[in-house]
Amino acid sequence: MKYTTILAFMVVFGSLQAQKRYTTVLTELDKQAEQYAQVAQTIWSYAELGYQEQQSSALLQSTLSSAGFEIEAGVAGIPTAFVATYGSGGPTIAILAEYDALPGLSQKAVPYKVSNGGRGGHACGHHLFGTASTAAAIALKVYLEKTGKKATIRLYGCPAEEGGSGKVYMTRAGLFDDVDVALHWHADSKNSAGIRPALANKSAKFRFYGVAAHAAGAPEMGRSALDGVEAMNSMVNMMREHVTDDTRIHYVITRGGEAPNVVPDFAEVYYYARHKTRDEVIRVFDRIVNAAKGAALGTGTTMDYEMIGGTHELLYVPTLQKRVHNNLVKIGGYTYTDSERVFAEKISKSLNRNLSTEFVNGVMPYSTGQKAGGSTDVGDVSFAVPTAGLRAATWVPGTPAHSWQAVAAGGTSIGEKGMMVAAKTLALTGMQLIDDAAFRDQIKKEFLEVRGKDFEYIPLLGDREPALNYRN
Repeated sequence: MKYTTILAFMVVFGSLQAQKRYTTVLTELDKQAEQYAQVAQTIWSYAELGYQEQQSSALLQSTLSSAGFEIEAGVAGIPTAFVATYGSGGPTIAILAEYDALPGLSQKAVPYKVSNGGRGGHACGHHLFGTASTAAAIALKVYLEKTGKKATIRLYGCPAEEGGSGKVYMTRAGLFDDVDVALHWHADSKNSAGIRPALANKSAKFRFYGVAAHAAGAPEMGRSALDGVEAMNSMVNMMREHVTDDTRIHYVITRGGEAPNVVPDFAEVYYYARHKTRDEVIRVFDRIVNAAKGAALGTGTTMDYEMIGGTHELLYVPTLQKRVHNNLVKIGGYTYTDSERVFAEKISKSLNRNLSTEFVNGVMPYSTGQKAGGSTDVGDVSFAVPTAGLRAATWVPGTPAHSWQAVAAGGTSIGEKGMMVAAKTLALTGMQLIDDAAFRDQIKKEFLEVRGKDFEYIPLLGDREPALNYRN
C-alpha cells in the first residue's frame, strides 16, 4: 500500500473514530433533555430582569457545580455574573449564557395574550439560551472525561444583555483575554447560522430638573422638566431626517411628572442610538446629547445623563461561522407533535400568518447578506476573541422577538426542542475545536486579519461601573 493511501486511510479512520465519540456525547446529551427542560422552565417562571437575576444565576451555577465545574461568582463587579470552569491546559473554549428577561412582557404559555402576573417575561428566550449553553458546557466536560483530552471549558454567566451590557463589563475586566474561541446562540423562529450582523449601540437616561409650581395659580414660577424632555424629543425627531438610513434611534419617557396641576420638577427619557458601525453610533449619540443640552437651555431647566449601555457591532470569522452552520445542518431541526402544531397554528393566526415549518424541520441556507437587526453585547466579546453563534427555532415561525408570542412558545416544548438543537450544535462545535489545533490556528489568524492589526478596544460605555439599577 502506498504511503499516500495509508495516510488517507488513517485520516478517514481518525475521522470516523471522532464521529463515533461525538455521537456518544450527543446521545447522552439528548438523554438529559427533560432535566434541562426543567431548568429552563424554572428560569422562565422567574423572569428576572437585568442585574436582578439572582435565582436564575444561582440555578445555573448549581447545575454546573453539581457537574463538577468550579464557580467564580460576582465577576466584573456584577453580583449575578459568574464564570464556571472545568479542566485545565489545552485550548480554552468559552460558551456564553444569558438569563435576563424583559420588562412588561409577562405572559402565560398559551396561544393567546394573557399576563402571567409578573414584572416581565422571557420574550427573547434567554431562559433557553442560558440552559442550552450550560448543557453544552457539561457535554464538553463529559467529552474530556471520555477521551482524556486536555482543554479548559468555561461557561460565562452573562446577565443583563437586554440593555445592561453585562458582557461589556466582563470583556473590559479581561475575562476573555486567554480564551481561544467563544460560542453562543440565540432563540429565534428559524434554525440558522449565517452571518447576521448586529448593530452597535449606545444608550443613556437623560434627566431634566425644573422648578415645581402650581400649574394654574403660579405657572410663571415653574420651569417644567417635562418641557425639557419634550423639547429634546422634538429636536431628535427632526434630526432623523439628517442621519444615515441605517441609523436607529428609540426612546421612552420613563418619568413625566406626577400630576397635571403640578409643574414637573423632574422628568426622564431613556434613549438608544444604533448603527452598524460603532463610529457612527458615537457621532449620532453626541448629537443626541447636544439636543438635550439645547432643550435644557431653551426651557430653563438643567440636565444630566447617565450612560446605561454601549455595545460594539458583531465581528465575524467566516471560517468559524461556516463550521457552526455545517454542524447545525448535521444536528438538524425537529418536528412538531400534533399538540405543538395546534399551538403553533393559533400563534400564527395571532400574527396574521400561515404556518410554515420548513426551517423548524430543517436549517436555513448559509447566508452572508442578512440585514442587521438588534444589538447584543456579544459584539464586545467578538472583538476580544474569535466568536461564532447560531439561532435555533424556539418560537413559532414568523414570531418577532420581544413579543408575547415569543414568551408563550418559550414556555412550551417547542422552546425546549429548539433549545436542545442549540445545545447539541454548540457541543459538537466545541468537541471539534478541542480536537483540531490546525483549525484553531486558522481561526485565530483569520480573526486578527478581520479585526485589523491596529485595533484597540475602547468600551462604548466608558469607565462607568456596571449599571446595576438600570431596571429600577
